[in-house]
Amino acid sequence: MIKTRFSAILLAGLVSVCGVCGCGEKSAGQPQGEREVSGQGTVSLTLWGAEEDAALLEELVAGFTARYAKEAEFDITVEYQGESGCKDALFGTIDDGPDVFTFADDQLRVMVAAGVLAPVKNEAEVLENNIEAACEAASVNGVLYAYPMTADNGYFLYYNKAYLSEEDVKTLDGILRVAAANGKNFAMDWSSGWYLYSFFGETGLLVGLNPDGVSNACNWNAVDTEITGVDVAKGMLAIAQSGALDAAGLFADKVKDGTAIAGVSGVWDSNLVAEVWGENYGAAKLPTYTCGGRQVQMSSFAGYKMVGVNAYSEQGEWAQKLAAFITNEENQTLRFERRGQGPSNIRASASEEIAAAPAIRAILAQSEFSSLQSIGGSYWAPTQNFGELMAAGNPGGRNLQDILDEMVKGITSLY
Repeated sequence: MIKTRFSAILLAGLVSVCGVCGCGEKSAGQPQGEREVSGQGTVSLTLWGAEEDAALLEELVAGFTARYAKEAEFDITVEYQGESGCKDALFGTIDDGPDVFTFADDQLRVMVAAGVLAPVKNEAEVLENNIEAACEAASVNGVLYAYPMTADNGYFLYYNKAYLSEEDVKTLDGILRVAAANGKNFAMDWSSGWYLYSFFGETGLLVGLNPDGVSNACNWNAVDTEITGVDVAKGMLAIAQSGALDAAGLFADKVKDGTAIAGVSGVWDSNLVAEVWGENYGAAKLPTYTCGGRQVQMSSFAGYKMVGVNAYSEQGEWAQKLAAFITNEENQTLRFERRGQGPSNIRASASEEIAAAPAIRAILAQSEFSSLQSIGGSYWAPTQNFGELMAAGNPGGRNLQDILDEMVKGITSLY
């Protein structure tokens, strides 16, 4: 794990130049629900965040330190820990872990069950200032356990306008046809169940948590539904056999090496795509694909990133203040400006600049066909195996119903 340390003593000079992050008694960067905390001595805090946010985290720490410089001296350690792996890393070091950490919404319930998340102190203001769906994702049994940070942790279609028109990108058939004609690819990671869901989500076939909150229910192998599991599998095989699918690796790499003219990813790639494709940068909701003799809209998981406070923190009050500060309106706006990530804050997301961003428009258009990820751990390995088998064209010609039955058995088993 990579670590960086910022000291309030070294940052004291920033009080007068803290900019958008805020300074002074009534700064625009003042955290939600501020309460005066009498600070004496040095307050030591550890913050976990994604390594790709390194520069932003430095800016946020400087702003927080400057904002509260009159109340305490701070020794804030930033450790780089990806949001997707936060839970597992946290469980390995709870007592000596971070005071504040960023993570993805699918880890919330397990963290709450384990008792490692402190409920949000200024709950009413956070609920008022952030969109309802993000707050629901950060809550369990009506209690808010994390500060919403982004509302864009989903995926959509990127496309290169030099090759593809708005009409082309309405259907995956159209995208694949143009890509094949130009010796290019459509890039989508089929080894991840997160993306694989897109082929099943709008078919009427279902997957999700059982009432026990641990095991999954799934009928992706159904044979008596309007669209069957075999229909989906056949649709995926047709895509794999088009000659224009690149189903492995990162979409960003395919953009950089010029092999992909369209692909599925999220806002985290928006800055890169804009840089490489320039004025040809396009984004839209996911296309339809041919399934069971009809066009079926591709679905997506909707996701949210949030900030939690360790229930075991020795500086609980200051940890709550730091979490509130880095997720307030001004700093969610700053996150968009620096990283292109869409805010959960209502006022920030309503700004003209954010609403006009192609990636934000695309994820909003896709939201009509997205679902909150509510999946038990046994979902991931079987869907990975299935996706990789379909991407390879089902070598050996195994019976598709047997393959689907095997996947569903794994998804519904106890993790």
